[in-house]
Amino acid sequence: MAMMPETPPRATTLPHGGDLTAARARFPDAPAPWIDLSTGVSPWPYPIPDLPQSVWSRLPEPTAVADLAAVAGVGYGLPVGARAVPAPGTQMLIQLLPRLRPAGMVAVVGPTYAEHAHCWRQAGHDVVSAPDLAAAVGARSAVVVVTNPNNPDGRIVPQVELMAAAAALAIRDGWLVVDEAFADLMPGVSVAGAADRPGLIVLRSFGKTYGLAGLRLGMLLAADALAETAAAALGP
Repeated sequence: MAMMPETPPRATTLPHGGDLTAARARFPDAPAPWIDLSTGVSPWPYPIPDLPQSVWSRLPEPTAVADLAAVAGVGYGLPVGARAVPAPGTQMLIQLLPRLRPAGMVAVVGPTYAEHAHCWRQAGHDVVSAPDLAAAVGARSAVVVVTNPNNPDGRIVPQVELMAAAAALAIRDGWLVVDEAFADLMPGVSVAGAADRPGLIVLRSFGKTYGLAGLRLGMLLAADALAETAAAALGP
């Protein structure tokens, strides 16, 4: 199967999962409660202890954010030379990454989350859809995006193939972006343990596995210099 140019969307935003208000308005006679499968959020939230009232009336201090990043680094098995960058949801990171590079060719291994292609295109990049990782890397693209395990088809790309792709892209100063939104459920597929490699960026989601989706927490895992660039772009 050949790679195909992504068709530019007519709107500047895409319909996103989780909009039950709109779904109820469209299907007012549907039985309740609704079961929302579109967002893949765990319905069993992580058990949290009683929290002091001050948690809800203060912004997180830099030391607390640093502590969170350190705990995430241990939890994801980051090597020395890589760090975790917390963000208000993985969606924020998906929107941020295209703005950290000059415009170029981006190959998205699909079908997968539409937001990846949409955000790269909105930032001025040329986006193509690739049927597999080999085709994406072979397109001489500056950036390759792959979701692993993938949504919606559950496809898994072996670690050895991902690392080979990251090495090939690094030679041409490119990036391999691996969206591991569901990797907590299959930790053996993760490449977080190699996040110190040049050009490898791993995205992790919190709500998919641990619930608490309203917390809006996502993580970027990358080598120290690239992580610092992303953190600076995110701001406080």
